[in-house]
Amino acid sequence: MGFRCGIVGLPNVGKSTIFNALTSAGIDSANYPFCTIEPNVGMVPVPDRRLDTLADLVKTRRKVNAQVEFVDIAGLVSGASKGEGLGNQFLGHIRQVDAIAHVVRCFEDSNIVHVDGSIDPLRDREIINTELILADLETIGKRLTRTQSLAKSGDKLYKTQLAILEEVQQRLNDGIPARLLSLDDTGQKLVRELCLLTAKPVLYVANVAEEEIIAGNRWVEKLQEAAQGEKASVVVISGAIEEELGTLEEKERQEYLQELGMEETGLNRLIKAGYELLGLINFFTVGEKETKAWIIRRGTKAPQAAGVIHTDFERGFIRAEVIAYDDFVACKGELGAKEKGLLRLEGKEYIVQDGDCITFRFNV
Repeated sequence: MGFRCGIVGLPNVGKSTIFNALTSAGIDSANYPFCTIEPNVGMVPVPDRRLDTLADLVKTRRKVNAQVEFVDIAGLVSGASKGEGLGNQFLGHIRQVDAIAHVVRCFEDSNIVHVDGSIDPLRDREIINTELILADLETIGKRLTRTQSLAKSGDKLYKTQLAILEEVQQRLNDGIPARLLSLDDTGQKLVRELCLLTAKPVLYVANVAEEEIIAGNRWVEKLQEAAQGEKASVVVISGAIEEELGTLEEKERQEYLQELGMEETGLNRLIKAGYELLGLINFFTVGEKETKAWIIRRGTKAPQAAGVIHTDFERGFIRAEVIAYDDFVACKGELGAKEKGLLRLEGKEYIVQDGDCITFRFNV
């Protein structure tokens, strides 16, 4: 399990530049609309100092970071839900991701044209949100027609579904995305089945000029205010800075960050925001041969966490031998933790915690 984050936005807002910087994919990012036609996909290692510490402690031969998948989806335009631009092709790509990083242009540059001729992050945000809502209304409409016919039989299930669909349709018509609706378990299940675009968790990426990365600007403030209304976070990134950081060695990168007054890269902040958005945590498997970080959702039980490594681990799960990260480090490894009684044997109901170092026992 990891997470697949789709990068969306209008053309020429810096999506491909940011994707290129984050993934070092070397994709084309030119100054004209629809530079990205097919979605570009890049796997990005998740920075985690705990993994580095564990690997150094046990002198592992191979260190493996958790991986995040970023998908650079081509620029949407007004009318995309009706086929404008490259239309439904792009909307289909969005259906395949776990979360949406909506890049919004918050910088002036006369050398980079804006598809609508001026800088207005609130308008740009609204264009994308409207297109996603219109696409969802089309999906809801098709399902409604079928459910109305089935509900005539008096079947309680279809009558319940019909009421839910009508409510969701009304709220979408009011401009409210599906992710903000308060639905019961039945409603949430139906929304998941429909793969509604506006049901996907969203975070906004404010792309700013290099000199505005610390202080921000009035456009960032407007975007943050709007995002608060839908309980979404805003990550401020300078595509130009991230592109430069991607070309530097680690020592030079740290020096450049200090010079800019930044504590960490935009990549780190974007991944952290994505983790928080989807409720993700890391656990570790630690050994001399390999030390590896694994991504799971918060609240995952031990057998399902084992299944992330291999389905056989979940199927034949016996127990989990667990040492908390702080205890593992303080005791200088598994042996020290055992001697101090800090290694715990946990069963099928154990909920894995962030930073747990785990050895799974299972029957083949």
